[in-house]
Amino acid sequence: MIEHSSTADGMAVKAILFDLDNTLIETSRAGEVALKKTSEFLKTTLGLDDTTVCTICDKFKQKLFHESFDCSAGQTIDDVRAHHWEESIKETVGNCSTPSLPAQCYNMWKSSRLELLTLSPQVCNLLKQLRSRYKLLLLTNGVAQTQREKVATAGCEEFFDAIVIAGEHKEQKPFPSIFRLCFSMLEVEALDCVMVGDSLDTDIQGGLNAGVRATVWINSAGGGASEKPDYTITTVLELPDILAQLQ
Repeated sequence: MIEHSSTADGMAVKAILFDLDNTLIETSRAGEVALKKTSEFLKTTLGLDDTTVCTICDKFKQKLFHESFDCSAGQTIDDVRAHHWEESIKETVGNCSTPSLPAQCYNMWKSSRLELLTLSPQVCNLLKQLRSRYKLLLLTNGVAQTQREKVATAGCEEFFDAIVIAGEHKEQKPFPSIFRLCFSMLEVEALDCVMVGDSLDTDIQGGLNAGVRATVWINSAGGGASEKPDYTITTVLELPDILAQLQ
């Protein structure tokens, strides 16, 4: 379903900026599947009941959600996330008798998640279709290593004119500076561009801050409507209908 708020009149769209996670790839779903696989491993390894394993996994999810990573601190994101598992296990059942278990949990969760982070055939076809008419740029927030791994696993490079990992720069979405970098790379102006993403706080607000022609919010969860985006769709596959209205 497509919902329309309002948009500015202007020239034809020349470029589309896409978010990655939960816009082009189903990161949340992949994370849940990976967590379930890791929980089964924990049950088998430690002989724990479902409730206890669920508590460990919930703690890991919370640590992941509130994660703060500083690459200058001398640790990798892999170190930090393995430590999330170590703390989650320790806080739930006490010290682990198998020192390597947290790293095993992290590696299983990470590899299982990455396996599922693929562009669907429908999304690939959409991007090929759009690239014949528009310049395409992938703009994703997050830790540089993690996002680069997702981009490589999903095979995104062939579908975009440029890829910007905001974690490699001073400011990420929704700051205008990262959008200005994107406009410069594509040799376009803000009003030439459409921003597409699932986050109202980073993708949509960022597009508004940068002054793009239109913002398109992917409300895949089917939650409440918002007046912030110019357009609301439930899947990126509905994007061509929006673009047809902007010509």
